[in-house]
Amino acid sequence: MFEPVTLSFVEEIVGHLKPSGSPADIVPPRLFKEIFPTIGPSFTAVINSSLSSGVVPAQFKHAVVQPLLKKPGLDPTALSNFRPISKLSFLSKVLEKIVHCQLMDYINGQNIIEIFQSGFKTLHSTESALLRVFNDIFLATDSGHSVVLVLLDLTAAFDTVDHDILIARLEQWVGVSGTALKWFRSYLTQRSFCVSLAEHVSSTVPLLHGVPQGSVLGPLLFSLYLLPLGSILRKHGISFHCYADDSQIYIPLRKAEAYSIKPLLDCLQDIKAWMSLNFLNFNEKKTEVMVFSGSGVSPLVDLGYLEQFRRPILNNLGVKVDTDLKFDTQVKAVVKSSFFQLRQLAKIKPMLQRQHLEIVIHAFVTTRLDYCNALYMGISEASIARLQLVQNAAARLLTNTRKYDHITPILASLHWLPVRFRIHFKILLFAFKALNGLAPPYLSELLIPYTPSRSLRSADQLFLATPRTRLKHRGERAFAVAAPKLWNTLPLHIRQTTSLCLFKTLVKTHLFYLAFGH
Repeated sequence: MFEPVTLSFVEEIVGHLKPSGSPADIVPPRLFKEIFPTIGPSFTAVINSSLSSGVVPAQFKHAVVQPLLKKPGLDPTALSNFRPISKLSFLSKVLEKIVHCQLMDYINGQNIIEIFQSGFKTLHSTESALLRVFNDIFLATDSGHSVVLVLLDLTAAFDTVDHDILIARLEQWVGVSGTALKWFRSYLTQRSFCVSLAEHVSSTVPLLHGVPQGSVLGPLLFSLYLLPLGSILRKHGISFHCYADDSQIYIPLRKAEAYSIKPLLDCLQDIKAWMSLNFLNFNEKKTEVMVFSGSGVSPLVDLGYLEQFRRPILNNLGVKVDTDLKFDTQVKAVVKSSFFQLRQLAKIKPMLQRQHLEIVIHAFVTTRLDYCNALYMGISEASIARLQLVQNAAARLLTNTRKYDHITPILASLHWLPVRFRIHFKILLFAFKALNGLAPPYLSELLIPYTPSRSLRSADQLFLATPRTRLKHRGERAFAVAAPKLWNTLPLHIRQTTSLCLFKTLVKTHLFYLAFGH
């Protein structure tokens, strides 16, 4: 049963939601926020009436779709170059957010959600997902095994969800029933949309399938729709990780088993059969396969029909991956795009004050250096040096420093940690979050407190156990190995910190001292 909400709770939800709505909204979202103290009690009554009756107002189920070009310069006469942006009523988003909060409380309490689904979940990100996947790959190749990684992408997955199957999934897999199930059935049925382009609006047509694009509940409902997928993969003993509709499955290949991938092929057949029954389909144009070697020599693996999808470089959630796991291609792409942004910023520099220039440098350059930089642990000195050149150039642009002036005092004056220490900071931050319940469970389970066999002074030092590895430049790059090694080097007072904000400050100060000596 949904619980009735209070006026103060609705006011908090309205205050935190972005003021984005639909062109069909009678009251613009910004105005609605301003006048909420006046109309709040009436609107709260509407919300509670919907929750108790299991009926969603018809006005909340209409979307206005506005097509936008995916990239500037694309041919506007080709419909495939447009991305349909679905805009729903702001009031409907408030109702959905309230339902989302109550449903998530129930799901988390029952441990229903898929642990290896990182999309649309708090404390999860593409970086945390990749950190776990490559942790497993590093440890497998360190043990001498080869690993096959398959990237799968669903075609228009959100649009092909069958409503009857979704309702059955909510009832049988999640445990929703009674008025709450009636509410979801009302939410999914009798939906409609129209297309708006410039001053023209199409006629209204029904939306018979799919989860509502642009909605608050849509991503969560899609994740619940995919719940049986994890069971199929576990039945075949295949490791996997999902981010929304992007899936990566991987399996170690042992030489003793002649590098057999039969379990993987059998699993893919079962997945395809399940997807056909659930109106889902893989986009074969985006299917990619890579084999990582455990010995440094590419193994002779018969991939079967997957051979056609084998690639020398993968684009995995925005990170370019090569077969030797050196991330040279990724570093090259980051350096190229960062220098392009710096050249663009140099053109507008005369129009910006220094404080504003620093903000846009962080927005367009530093974010590129920091994206998924936890994966850079253990990469070559040459790659680190190339990334450092980008940061040096950004510092010179900001401070008007000549090319051959020593860069270390400049970085120190700006309080910018060098690239190597930014990588260490990211690893330590994930370690702290994993130890304090602020990270995904699949990262937390990788870190084990050190327990000495007898009473020693180190017993109360809050150290982490460091797994043994065979190869310095492979196993030691895994999060389960790198994080404990960095963590154990921190002073005790930092390891004892429980505040995230204070931990960030102390670790930055500690790394700043290591980098600059003051």
